[in-house]
Amino acid sequence: VGNGGSTLHALRCLEEQYGDQWTTFTVLLIHSGGYSQRLPSASALGKIFTALPLGCPVLQMLELKLAMYMDFPQHMAPGVLVSCSDDIELYSTAATESITFDRPGFTALAHPSEPALGTAHGVFVLDPSSFSGQGGLLYGSCHRFLHKPDLQTMQQSGAVCVRGAGPRPSCPGSQGGSQCVYTDSVFYMDHGTARQLLLFYKQVGSLCCEIDAYGDFLQALGPGATPDDTRSTREGPGPVAVRQQLFSLLQGTPLHVIVLNNSRFYHIGTAQEYLLHLAAGSKLRFELGLQPVAFSLVPGPAASWDRLSVVQSILQPGCQLEPGSVIEHCRLGPGVSVGQGCIVSGSCITSRADIPSGCFLSSVSVQISGRLQFVTMVFGVGDDLKSTVRSLSDIHSLQFFGASLPECLGLWGMEASEQLFSSEDTRLGLWTARIFPVCATRSESARVSLNMLSAVRHKSPFKLSGFQLLSVEEMLTYKDVEDMLRFRKEIYDEICLQKQKEKSDY
Repeated sequence: VGNGGSTLHALRCLEEQYGDQWTTFTVLLIHSGGYSQRLPSASALGKIFTALPLGCPVLQMLELKLAMYMDFPQHMAPGVLVSCSDDIELYSTAATESITFDRPGFTALAHPSEPALGTAHGVFVLDPSSFSGQGGLLYGSCHRFLHKPDLQTMQQSGAVCVRGAGPRPSCPGSQGGSQCVYTDSVFYMDHGTARQLLLFYKQVGSLCCEIDAYGDFLQALGPGATPDDTRSTREGPGPVAVRQQLFSLLQGTPLHVIVLNNSRFYHIGTAQEYLLHLAAGSKLRFELGLQPVAFSLVPGPAASWDRLSVVQSILQPGCQLEPGSVIEHCRLGPGVSVGQGCIVSGSCITSRADIPSGCFLSSVSVQISGRLQFVTMVFGVGDDLKSTVRSLSDIHSLQFFGASLPECLGLWGMEASEQLFSSEDTRLGLWTARIFPVCATRSESARVSLNMLSAVRHKSPFKLSGFQLLSVEEMLTYKDVEDMLRFRKEIYDEICLQKQKEKSDY
């Protein structure tokens, strides 16, 4: 149902639980992360529970969100504050300034960003004449909201401003100062608006399409909004009709904007962004004080592990890691080597193994027919798990670690067929491809999946016949969350025990 549909569902749950009393609450609503196809290590447990290389024991995104927003409730009228789980907003205001959410309709935070960043997020076309305040905190209104616009649309709509000059649009060809756009992050809606949306949800009954809380709620706001925006987000008459109903419902509702000029917006929802901000020398790593080794056991001094991110993991002596990789909730033995730019999550690798540069490896506990088993997904960090084709004749365009899917299937002793994919519709992709072996232990699962990858890299056969195979989609259907948390707890307890021993020895 998308994060918009889940927002509507959450509002209905609040009303069912509390009746009219819920309209007196200040509500923080954080979307847990959806399928997380661009960062599938977060798919099973949700992006909001992503561990950060910070704290002892480590913090999760949820705790960071609560810390970032802890000052909001005392300056907020009853209403709903909506946030995603894969972005971080850092800002600075004067001691006498406070961010206040108390106006009717919608109120959104806006951050100065590079125009290129705006193509993947929401962008505000601001009304310069409406703004009050000075310096780092300005209050005003939005003329129009653009959802993932291209650079030309931003320029033509007046969304591009001169950095440091506030919400005043830049003139075409103007010199002096770099350009920026104001991108979205968190937004608030008062209870009158929330009730309108809830009534709409009740009248619709069940949603026939994905609704986006940003693209479909905010695009209807502001005097510059046009019904054409409802046609550009998805295909098909059903989705368009629902979006047009939402547009009619929300049109005319004010969209207030709080411009935070001294702020930065970070998105960590893709594998590339995750590696950049956690394992490389990014501004976020410096500003939050992210640690190269967070609540982990590693051989040698932690300072020697710079340009890495090791989170609540146990690495034995002899394990070798190259720069730019993230290791989270893992046990890695002495014969394990990890190349550059890898993500390794929830895995136990005890035997000798070579994890090549640019590898994504994540183990998932599954319950099948009442039996606990394990599956490890392995991809290239840059592989597109959202990409789909409509027929078997087109699957050559699907790339797995630099090779076409049919080439990989040949090496694995498999044939392309309708049964290869778990999807109920005709869209075929890496997300729904049944290519990952089910194994009895976590370590065997990682070993077999690495053998699959090695076969593709070295063009040498590795037959998957005899294994039960699952797609990533099916892994999430059969996931055993309790066992995944149990594995994390075992690592946590062992780290605690070792740290206590070191303390007593000292």
